[in-house]
Amino acid sequence: MDDTVSTTDSDTTSTTGTTSTTDADGITETTVDGIRTVHAPRSGLLSAGLLFRVGRADETLATSGITHLVEHLALHRHGLGDLHYNGATAATYTHFHVTGTAADVVEYLNGVCAALRDLPMDRLETEKEILRTEAAGKSHGPGHAATLWRYGSRSYGLTGYGEAGLHRLTADEVRAWAQTRFTAENAVLWITGDSVPEGLDLKLPAGAWHPAPEASSALPVTPAWYRGDEGGVVLTAVVPRSTEAGLFAEVLGKELFRELRQKSGYSYTATADYSPRDTDSATVSAYADALPQKQDALVGAFVDVFAKLRAGRIDQADLDAVRTSALAQFDVPELAACMLPGHAMNLLLRHRNLTAAEARAEIEAVTVADLHRVARAVWDDALMQVPGRGVDWAGLTAAPTESPGVVTGRRYSAVEEGTGALLLGRDGISLTSPRGQVTIRYADCTLMQVYPDGARHLVGGDGFTLAAEPTLFHVTAAELSALDRVVPAASVIRMPPRDPDRIPQPRKTTPRPAPGTARHTWFTVLLWVLGIPAVLVGGFTALLAYVAFRTADDGAIPAEDARFLFACLILSAVFVIPWGLLVRRRKQGLN
Repeated sequence: MDDTVSTTDSDTTSTTGTTSTTDADGITETTVDGIRTVHAPRSGLLSAGLLFRVGRADETLATSGITHLVEHLALHRHGLGDLHYNGATAATYTHFHVTGTAADVVEYLNGVCAALRDLPMDRLETEKEILRTEAAGKSHGPGHAATLWRYGSRSYGLTGYGEAGLHRLTADEVRAWAQTRFTAENAVLWITGDSVPEGLDLKLPAGAWHPAPEASSALPVTPAWYRGDEGGVVLTAVVPRSTEAGLFAEVLGKELFRELRQKSGYSYTATADYSPRDTDSATVSAYADALPQKQDALVGAFVDVFAKLRAGRIDQADLDAVRTSALAQFDVPELAACMLPGHAMNLLLRHRNLTAAEARAEIEAVTVADLHRVARAVWDDALMQVPGRGVDWAGLTAAPTESPGVVTGRRYSAVEEGTGALLLGRDGISLTSPRGQVTIRYADCTLMQVYPDGARHLVGGDGFTLAAEPTLFHVTAAELSALDRVVPAASVIRMPPRDPDRIPQPRKTTPRPAPGTARHTWFTVLLWVLGIPAVLVGGFTALLAYVAFRTADDGAIPAEDARFLFACLILSAVFVIPWGLLVRRRKQGLN
């Protein structure tokens, strides 16, 4: 569950001048080279993890990727050995993990810290390229865009973007990031073992602990919905971290599976999840998929599940089932060692830890009424991704898909008529098009990519993007360069040249003759030669047909008159059809 590890002291010892405390579950807390360290006994090989309180959410969009880059540089020197190790960069932390003998663990951790003290900057460009390759091959799960819609292009919303900063990060910037974020005070170490292995040298720069970043918001109101590309429904909500919220997610998953898969057969996957976001908040997520022809029905059934839980119709049997499953996590051998990673993460985020007994008591105390309160809180903060039609009927508000206004400034029309315009103002830039309007205020611009061909791509704090392309608007590269002086320098990235095929071009249209273009005399003569007979013969035929039908007895035209009328129609077609084709070519500017 959310809170399973404790800092309750039951035994205190002192070794080599360092005070150690051991809690009721057997987890010992000490320090190694100024790093808070926890360890607990476990048989077999040792496992260890070095956690730093820095992740994607601490970056800006213009520096995104810097933490991941430090992680890669720190691991480079470990090469191709057989040691089982890895590194991971998440929204709020970076984790270096290893499993092996005591000597393996010491070698790995010492190597990571040595690299962090002196990053191999000769590998900088190579590791950037590796990260770009990694990103190109990475697939996204359902609802990956939810963070962007909820948070915009700051804080936790950055996990919805690519690592755009890789194009501009310098060695000095990367080195400074490592020296201020990968410090002893901003780290926690966990090790499965009776004691800390001998020989550790984890000296790191002095620094300070950095709290998790405050969450930004791009949603004016919740609950809200947006249209997604995936063929399913995703709902996310941010709630306070708690044991009851974790149990609610399990009950929600059971209810979704029962209603959407077992009963209705709409979904193959129907599940829910609870994940801590930072010190005090967690994200509850729910997901269900469906075939295209079932998606509307799925949305209705999905909403009905939440309506049921919000109304308090929660089966006691479901709560009892998930409670039993939650309590079973404590019935494992070497429990203290299993609790270590979660205990260390809570220390890193400064979140409370519970002993196993305290965690059991909290789980036992959760009631249906508690889950009812969580259900209402989840719905109140819900952001729902739907595959088709909106869900305003369910009380959700559409998330903004355009800016509320445009700037006042110089207007540059699009090359293609009717496709919009750019507006450059004193405090911002706007793009209007048949699909809506987007405005980015310069002070709120989190990223501006500058291309050698003159294009400027901007991202606002609310997540809206705007591409100012000289090829698509009647604006010059020199005029767009004025943006470089008003957008914050920290948000500007100079991009490499684009492949010509990737530079957008206006759609091709049929060329019109330029004013004064000479027309071929023979073509004009031919128009008159065919046009005069076409008009005369066609008019005569139309008049003849009118008279024939008016004078016919009982609507029947005499056979001889009918044959003559048919011959006139054929003669008219001989002149009218080619004349019409020639007129069309002349209108197109041809000949």
